[in-house]
Amino acid sequence: MKRMKLVFTGLLIVLTLAAATVDAQSFYSIRRDRNTIVSIGTGTSTYLGELQNPGDYFDAKPNLNVGLQYFLTKRISARAEVTWFQLSGTDVKANDDRRERNLSFQSNNYELNLAALVSLFPNGQRFYQRTFFNVYGFGGVGLLYMNPKTLFNGEKVALQPLQTEGVAYSRFQPVIPLGLGIRIKQGPFFNINIEGGYRMTFTDYLDDISVRRYPDPSTLSSDLARSLSDRRLEYFNSIDRPFTPTPGVGVRGNPEKNDGYFILNVKLEYYLPYDFSLAKSSYKRRSGNKIKYKKYKPGRRRR
Repeated sequence: MKRMKLVFTGLLIVLTLAAATVDAQSFYSIRRDRNTIVSIGTGTSTYLGELQNPGDYFDAKPNLNVGLQYFLTKRISARAEVTWFQLSGTDVKANDDRRERNLSFQSNNYELNLAALVSLFPNGQRFYQRTFFNVYGFGGVGLLYMNPKTLFNGEKVALQPLQTEGVAYSRFQPVIPLGLGIRIKQGPFFNINIEGGYRMTFTDYLDDISVRRYPDPSTLSSDLARSLSDRRLEYFNSIDRPFTPTPGVGVRGNPEKNDGYFILNVKLEYYLPYDFSLAKSSYKRRSGNKIKYKKYKPGRRRR
């Protein structure tokens, strides 16, 4: 975590210094239009699932983000992003009888997504003529890598290989990112963005919890899997109350609703000093000016 923060800080410093150099030569560089943006950002990530308390919709954990965006038109762009983020949840903070369930998880996650963005206002004839303030919406598809873990006897244990519910699921899951953002112009080459997006998932195992009833311990693969599948005994031992776990009795999860998460970011955007559309049209012009030769076909010589 500390290493990733240092990397992000280094990228921010390099980008800022590069921008200062570009601004010093803005008279020349601004003459070229720019349609590609690189961005870096940080913010919070919030887990939404079985270990979330009712009414508690903001349990912020950190995230880091890098992206590349290309404007197809003055209002529509395509973007690719990579995000590292943390999620966690615990029954210790529950305000009802779920405290007896005594389950918890934390995870480091990675998301790659491709999205289309539509801005409310067009950018203008050139990128530096864009409005000072703009609003945009986005939607797309993505791939999530998740790895839920829990703390047991002072050590973090990965839950997915244990199959604590007797169910095999993949650490790779598709997601659908949907959200809104605000873009604020900061000089000719920079924007500051505030963006929030919900991730719709197709899994109920971000937290390793889904089935409604506890599975039969005899069907699980190991003693460790059995210990982490039903942790009610730990809770009752901590308050000195007798308890005997009974398979199939008690609520463990809710399979009727998939898990999700929400990402809130502040981003710094920079317009790269290259116009890909101009390069493409220039290539077409050069290709069109090439001398065309007729292909020689062997045959009878003319007299």
